[in-house]
Amino acid sequence: MLSSIQFQQLIQKIKEKKELQGISSDFVLESIKKVLQSEPKLLQELSYNFQAKSFHFKHTVKKVREKLRRDYGLFRGQEKVKERQKIVTILMRDKLTPSFIEELLHFHASTKERKEYYPQLYQQLFTITGKPARILDLGCGLNPLSLPLMKIKRVHYHALDISEEEISLLNTFFAVLKKQNPTFSGKAEVMDITKTAQLSLLPEHDLCFLLKMTDILDKGRGHKMTENVLKAILATYVVISFPTITMGGKKMNFPRRRWIELLCYRLKYTFDLLEFEKEIFYVIKKN
Repeated sequence: MLSSIQFQQLIQKIKEKKELQGISSDFVLESIKKVLQSEPKLLQELSYNFQAKSFHFKHTVKKVREKLRRDYGLFRGQEKVKERQKIVTILMRDKLTPSFIEELLHFHASTKERKEYYPQLYQQLFTITGKPARILDLGCGLNPLSLPLMKIKRVHYHALDISEEEISLLNTFFAVLKKQNPTFSGKAEVMDITKTAQLSLLPEHDLCFLLKMTDILDKGRGHKMTENVLKAILATYVVISFPTITMGGKKMNFPRRRWIELLCYRLKYTFDLLEFEKEIFYVIKKN
């Protein structure tokens, strides 16, 4: 097996790619271990001859980067690190005006897509769930930036993601929001949400978002991971969303996901549907 110093060398090399720099080092380490576990011969060769210029070192770096792009890159869109750093600077001095919120939402593929219908989404959602006092957001991306559009003053928002850069931005955002609204509290943390044992230890929430995350969780190998995550979440309502357009931009003929409906029936959960032009939302009631 590799030493901790050798693992750190691999992590450092893997994160030299700009698009991967924001990912938690712990998540990168887990990905390295999974790649090497699936290729024991590669691990053996790497352990025997651990040199940065060796074929096996470079091959390991390549394989892990490919895995990270699959696991992390889906639906992320192009990273705009410099622009987001500017946003953090502006956040430190500006108030969260509606126009500024709209500008913030522009810097993530999914929030940019939703910004046209966020107000309608939250209005319809809270008609079903009531206004939540505690919200959990798994694989949050920049979705928490839409919080002012929820029109809720007294709420605690807990956001989890593997992007250190996005988590840092969100904590700055929460601090500014707290200054404007003392009844608000929020916390963003780095966490790999596939660690369901950790998820089950989180406090109970009224509402949990799991938006456009099932493809990332399941990786085309059935839906067991989504089921495990759903069962581990301590929340009255869980909102799971799916795109309704293809990667090529065409409207799906059958946007509903039969498998999630069957899963709810089997687990004795009820659900409501909210449909918008590019996204469908399953509002699942667990208890």
